[in-house]
Amino acid sequence: MAKITIADLEKIREESRRSLVLREGAGRAKIIVHMGTCGIAAGARDIMASVLKEIEERKLTDVIVTNSGCAGLCSKEPMITVELVNYPAPVKYAEMTPAKIKRIFDLHIIKEEIVKEYLLAVGSETTH
Repeated sequence: MAKITIADLEKIREESRRSLVLREGAGRAKIIVHMGTCGIAAGARDIMASVLKEIEERKLTDVIVTNSGCAGLCSKEPMITVELVNYPAPVKYAEMTPAKIKRIFDLHIIKEEIVKEYLLAVGSETTH
């Protein structure tokens, strides 16, 4: 078994820190991947991988990624919700694909423009 070096430990620490920031840090954007049973069956794991890949490739450090359970719209899965610090309401996108994720990053995450063709809703649900 190979010995772990100081450089190896520093790399592990940095990867862990980046992962923690993505899940719990304070950023200018937050992406929630809906991963209830219906979302996972519809491909939410691939969507999560696509989101993380875009963050990594673009070297973004101010985007938080998390997941949630079912949003109650199984026929629209896989879905994501995007929240921006400067935008007052969360935005839900439906029927996501890796290509759609790339476009959402190009427009919504980077330029703060809603991608209307993928839009499901703007705002939060309320319970009466």
